[in-house]
Amino acid sequence: MTDTVVSSQTREVVLGLERPFVMIGERINPTGRKILAAEMAAGNFSRVEADALAQVTAGAHMLDVNAGIPLADEPAILARAVQLVQSITDVPLSIDSSIVKALEAGLAVYKGKPLVNSVTGEEERLESVLPLVKKYGAAVVAISNDETGISEDPDVRFEVARKIVNRAADHGIPRSDIVVDPLVMPIGAINQAGRQVMHLLNRLKHELKVNTTCGASNVSFGLPAREGISATFLSMAIGAGLTSAIMNPMHLEIVRACMAADVMMGHDADCARWIKRFREAPPLQASGAAASAPEGAARGRREGGHRRRAQGPV
Repeated sequence: MTDTVVSSQTREVVLGLERPFVMIGERINPTGRKILAAEMAAGNFSRVEADALAQVTAGAHMLDVNAGIPLADEPAILARAVQLVQSITDVPLSIDSSIVKALEAGLAVYKGKPLVNSVTGEEERLESVLPLVKKYGAAVVAISNDETGISEDPDVRFEVARKIVNRAADHGIPRSDIVVDPLVMPIGAINQAGRQVMHLLNRLKHELKVNTTCGASNVSFGLPAREGISATFLSMAIGAGLTSAIMNPMHLEIVRACMAADVMMGHDADCARWIKRFREAPPLQASGAAASAPEGAARGRREGGHRRRAQGPV
């Protein structure tokens, strides 16, 4: 199966259909965050630093870095943000901008092999972004829309993705360096949005054999209890073939859903990562030794085990 390798100067992350799901932290993005936008425009990156460290601590395997601030010098701000984040953490980065000059500024200072976010099926975008991806040896997010917009027909989106993969090959960029975004639409506005994505993920997995990512928070936009919708969507999407997502790792419910999906997909050997993250440490006695379980609790576990064996699989 196809593996997509991205790296910092010292750490490598691999996206793959037989690999653990890759969580890409979304919070270094001034869109909709007025305070962060104002601080970054003024040269204050303290909140960027705090967000980077907090997301990695929460479990992010990569970080998306965006500096889209109206009327600001986005290339300079993005380059500085990339350098700062790389100086305080070793996770690989997704360099995120709609401005080609900003992408190039970020790529020029990056140490390692980043993920470029993004290219679309629009001719102008293809011919301006793909040469950059080739020049810097990066991987790239391929968003499945073109000059006609975003189709609600997932098969139309698939053809856009195929076009991007083929055009990338013309530039010498291998399929393994293309990570397709199937475009997750708000389920509250488009009732079939979830089914559309699952259908498209299945085709991308079996026909194009590419890795995938998405802006996971889009699916729950405008709905109450958003974390529940996003968590359920991601666990289902991982089952359908999604291999990464740009998401908020600060929401434990969402992280737990992704890690549980890895367990169910057989991508967490012996449930080791799950146990390491969620097992509670036993209480300590006054001596500092681990306390033994109360006799009643131990007996209950033994009896429960006997009952389960007697009942057989459930």
